[in-house]
Amino acid sequence: MNAPTPSFLFETRPTAGGMQLGIATLNAEKTLNALSKDMVQLLAAQLQVWDQDDSIALVVLQAAGEKAFCAGGDLQNLYASMREHHASDKKDDLLGNAYALDFFEQEYRLDYQIHTYRKPILCWGHGIVMGGGIGLMAGASHRVVTEKSRLAMPEIAIGLFPDVGGTWFLNRMPGKLGLFLALTGANINASDAVFVKLADLQLPHESKAELLARLQACAWSKQSDNNHLRLSHILHEQQRSANVVGSAGPLRQHFDLINQLCSAADLGTIVSNICQLDASVVNDDAWLQKAVTSLQKGSPTSAWLAHALQERGKHLSLAEVFRMELVAALACAQGHDFAEGIRALIIDKDQKPQWLPGSLAEFGVQDGAAYFSQPWAVGQHPLRDLGAVENVQKRAA
Repeated sequence: MNAPTPSFLFETRPTAGGMQLGIATLNAEKTLNALSKDMVQLLAAQLQVWDQDDSIALVVLQAAGEKAFCAGGDLQNLYASMREHHASDKKDDLLGNAYALDFFEQEYRLDYQIHTYRKPILCWGHGIVMGGGIGLMAGASHRVVTEKSRLAMPEIAIGLFPDVGGTWFLNRMPGKLGLFLALTGANINASDAVFVKLADLQLPHESKAELLARLQACAWSKQSDNNHLRLSHILHEQQRSANVVGSAGPLRQHFDLINQLCSAADLGTIVSNICQLDASVVNDDAWLQKAVTSLQKGSPTSAWLAHALQERGKHLSLAEVFRMELVAALACAQGHDFAEGIRALIIDKDQKPQWLPGSLAEFGVQDGAAYFSQPWAVGQHPLRDLGAVENVQKRAA
């Protein structure tokens, strides 16, 4: 019997100065490197080992295959756990789905670990980078996209919300772009990814082998601060030699329009503004048309929650954001739309989700309370230790 293919591959490569590169490769190509709980645990453990190993100068986070860095989280097992929870005598208990609690807690811990990692992490975000994939990429100290990169937080299509720290990084995008992306699930290219600060620079995918060779040829220091600066210098030098000149992507092109659409004080008006865009504008723009359609077909609960989280999260620390998102994620797993969205998109593939409620107008204040009600006693939140020493790496200039 053949041994199962490992979902993550880890290796070290020597460098000219005697230090080593730690290379972590997502290795679930058939599922577009969808992030399973097993993969979360493996990467978290290896990052901890490399953090404590003085011979490791930096970490490279990449993926197998040419199609995707990571297309999101493992929804199949989450769906099974939700179906079981909904049919059990614990259906009214927010903490009754042990699998969902474990998965989201561990995923958010990993994302926070990357955000606060002491050593440089170079993330090569080639191909599809969505949902949980952006969670991995967003916190890396050095984030590269390529000509084939397509990034999105499309959770509105499955009844979830932009989690994995989405409340944090969407709120920090220029203008109202973060809210627009949350409501529409619109995908963005490499140029727009740099514009909204989800990536630091763009390189040709074919230059990856050359870059890794340059990293191995470098004499790295045992001082992490020096290595952050050195990696930034190498990446910018690589970009200059590749002569990458990216044109403005659709998100940047529509910056003023999006700000106008999303500037209203209430969500109902914002959604109406987007959904009722003049046909002469939408029909001539496939990207904008797809964004509008996604909002029109998406979960009203997801739209409300994405907006509410960004409003509540404006002044929260990264650790506080993850704690807030964990409660909201468990409420989604307990509710109707998350399971229904996965069913329609992935399980039955009929593309006809039956959302409850069916419109934003039917969503009441009482419906939203569960997404922010703490189910734990004071001081017992599973992520209470995050932020004990807030040490988010500063982006290298």
